[in-house]
Amino acid sequence: MKTRWLAACVSLAVAVSPFSALVAQVSPTPQPVRTQHAMVVSIHHLATDAGVEVLKQGGNAVDAAVAVAFALAVVYPQAGNIGGGGFMLIRPAHKHGKKKLGDGKAHFIDYREEAPAAAFRDMYLDKDGKVINGMSRQGYKASGVPGTVAGMAYAEKHYGKLGLKAAMQPAIRYARDGYVATEEELGTWKSKVLAANPEGRRIYQRDGNFYKGGETVKLPDLAATLERISNDPDDFYKGSIADAIAADMAAHDGNMTKADLAAYQVKDRVPLEGKYHGYKFVTAPPPSSGGIVLQEVLNILTGYDLKKLGADRSPGQVHIITEAYRRAFMDRSDYLGDPDFTTMPLKQMADKNYAKAWRKTIDPVKPTASKDLVRPAGFMPEPPKQTDKHESTQTTHFSVVDADGNAVSNTYTLNFLFGSGVVIKGAGFAMNDEMDDFTSKVGVPNGFGLIQGPNNSIAPYKRPLSAMTPTIVTKRGKVRLVLGSPGGPTIITTVANDMISVLDNGLNIQEAADAPRFHHQYLPDELQVEKKFPATTADALKASGYVIKRSGEFDEKNPGVWGDSELIAVDPKTGELLGGHDTRKPYGKADGY
Repeated sequence: MKTRWLAACVSLAVAVSPFSALVAQVSPTPQPVRTQHAMVVSIHHLATDAGVEVLKQGGNAVDAAVAVAFALAVVYPQAGNIGGGGFMLIRPAHKHGKKKLGDGKAHFIDYREEAPAAAFRDMYLDKDGKVINGMSRQGYKASGVPGTVAGMAYAEKHYGKLGLKAAMQPAIRYARDGYVATEEELGTWKSKVLAANPEGRRIYQRDGNFYKGGETVKLPDLAATLERISNDPDDFYKGSIADAIAADMAAHDGNMTKADLAAYQVKDRVPLEGKYHGYKFVTAPPPSSGGIVLQEVLNILTGYDLKKLGADRSPGQVHIITEAYRRAFMDRSDYLGDPDFTTMPLKQMADKNYAKAWRKTIDPVKPTASKDLVRPAGFMPEPPKQTDKHESTQTTHFSVVDADGNAVSNTYTLNFLFGSGVVIKGAGFAMNDEMDDFTSKVGVPNGFGLIQGPNNSIAPYKRPLSAMTPTIVTKRGKVRLVLGSPGGPTIITTVANDMISVLDNGLNIQEAADAPRFHHQYLPDELQVEKKFPATTADALKASGYVIKRSGEFDEKNPGVWGDSELIAVDPKTGELLGGHDTRKPYGKADGY
């Protein structure tokens, strides 16, 4: 029940806020793709085709997800990968008379990269204790042990129907026989990071004879690697592929060994669960920060009737949502890390009374400066002492729902564009630069500007904190939404924005995918907005005290956008599937049957 204070807060925001007279106008967008039985949505049309192909062969949502993941490693290699890692959220259908998927419970498959045995806390600092610029993001010391192959193999073995070989056939075909790429897709292949690596330059840049739009791209080395994986995924960790990785690392003073690869294990974790305005959701537990931060944000927002504050992207709504982001990201920076190494106050962060206490600190019309933010007393332990003063845009997400109602939400990454830029000699795939997601030095921001705490410091076999937030929303036991996005720390706010747009504001799934985004991560203390974010809303927020940073406003080459929402909604009355592919990436699609 809303308190009198909350009711007064809402009334005050509507009555006296300079925001209340302004209503953001969201441009009309295409309607969602509609299918009757099954749906796949991804950033690349050929990867979507791969998932649909496998579904039509009798595969379930996990088979399709595995097919999409390996296909993206071929057709979208700047983020799709076998040299990276990520998370797969599986939510079985709860239908009577249907064969259960696995044990019928939701599962979170953690195939996040982990630090090699030779990694240590200060490995990216010079003799004076200063961070060596770029060392955690480029080259042979930037990679964590990849988890994608192990994760896909594990998911297929435990929850798939067709087997790994069948699920991988579309990807192998794309790599062996080739596919036609557009000029826009190939633009990122001119990466300077790739050019610095002889193998990357040879395979993806043809030694300077760059691919052009309309050409057929063939990747025979990658095709051979995928074929070996389809026959035996252990080859990647203990066989000939592992030998190739270890040899390339050793030849360039890398610190990853074959023993590191052999030691890698998938973690089958229990997802976090939450409630929001009559809906339930399952989402990512640590080592992703995404789920618990999302849960804390939504717990804070539960106390508001957002529609009374204005329309979608109106100043009144954006203000309250932003203040929830600010507070949850403060907790993220202080407390989160790898659950196998760190004890975290997850129950306290998810406590609705804690959220209520946070709400009391939110001014209905003015922002709270991050430097002045004080955590409510009596709920959280003291954060780890930060005595030492000495994630990612190139991630991709896809969503799947099969004919039985089983759902998969998968987000995986290389971190930055083509990861570390290292392409393994003779194997044809790029390695991640996920070590940058660790805290190289407490108090110094990482590549995404995030201030990281000591709980996320580097240690052997440890998994870095992530912002990936694969999420599935249900009502009365049935799937309603499947969500996720890339975008470093903006992943969390993109998923929250999408949920709010659909559940609170009534946008259809395509409108939600395309709506202009906004983000606040506590530090730096600025409200980031996309170029197409409504100017009237931004101006009103600036007048109230926010520092507004419009993405790309000082760089004409910057498209001024972030994230990539690949979403599925299920019509609760008809069961029809609605797919929303983010039109920021025109080469993707939603499709099914």
